Amino acid sequence: MNASVASIVERSAAVEAAAQPVLAVKNIEVIYNHVILVLRGVSLEVPQGKIVALLGGNGAGKSTTLKSISTLLGSERGAVTKGSIEFRGQRTDQLTPGELVGMGLVQVMEGRHCLGHLTAEENLITGAYARSISRSQLREELDRIYAYFPRLKVRRSSLAGYTSGGEQQMIAIGRAMMAKPNMLLLDEPSMGLAPQIVAEIFEIVRDLNQKEGVSILLAEQNTNVALKYADYGYILESGRIMMDGPAKALAENKDVKEFYLGMSSEGRTSFRDMKSYRRRKRWV
Repeated sequence: MNASVASIVERSAAVEAAAQPVLAVKNIEVIYNHVILVLRGVSLEVPQGKIVALLGGNGAGKSTTLKSISTLLGSERGAVTKGSIEFRGQRTDQLTPGELVGMGLVQVMEGRHCLGHLTAEENLITGAYARSISRSQLREELDRIYAYFPRLKVRRSSLAGYTSGGEQQMIAIGRAMMAKPNMLLLDEPSMGLAPQIVAEIFEIVRDLNQKEGVSILLAEQNTNVALKYADYGYILESGRIMMDGPAKALAENKDVKEFYLGMSSEGRTSFRDMKSYRRRKRWV
């Protein structure tokens, strides 16, 4: 094989690798306690460098999907019993959460889970424990995170347990970014936060995606804000994917507007109308 042919082959391989999704969930089924079926044939993909939203109401299976990917189900007596999950072309079922972090996949859990007895900066530092870096490199990494989260620089010496909910969410995301991931799983980052703080955090998430090239799978009940920032979306209901498509198309879809955004062609629907609509499940 001459040099020109070898170069063409290398470029083709690079293009093919770039076209492969960084994360591929293929027809998975999840059961808790050997009895409770939670996910039923869920499939989704996250392309390299994109934000993908996993949408659905409380109990739809969003957190279970993320924990399946990050192999955290075992601690809750859950298991993937069918299908497969691949991260960067490698199956994850035989990997530990720590090994996945080493490969570049980090999950930010629902509820933030900050270490309340440590300062904001100490919380951030724990995110770098999986990496072998010098003190000077650690300082550079902290400065990088503070550039995204200037509030945390101001509160760096405050105990995390005494910071606001929005600041704790920033700590949780910043701590994950200290591990230098190439993919983040974000579970309900808007939960319990004021709209202004939600908008601020999602702007930062978009910056992380665009400037750092981090792929993001975002599980959210806040459909409106999630579709504003995502490239693609999946709608999960009762453990099944009911609809998927580009985020803009989903945001403009009549059924999505009525069911998730509370809007119909006649205007905003009432809560009673919403419950009736849910029973109809027009897209099933």
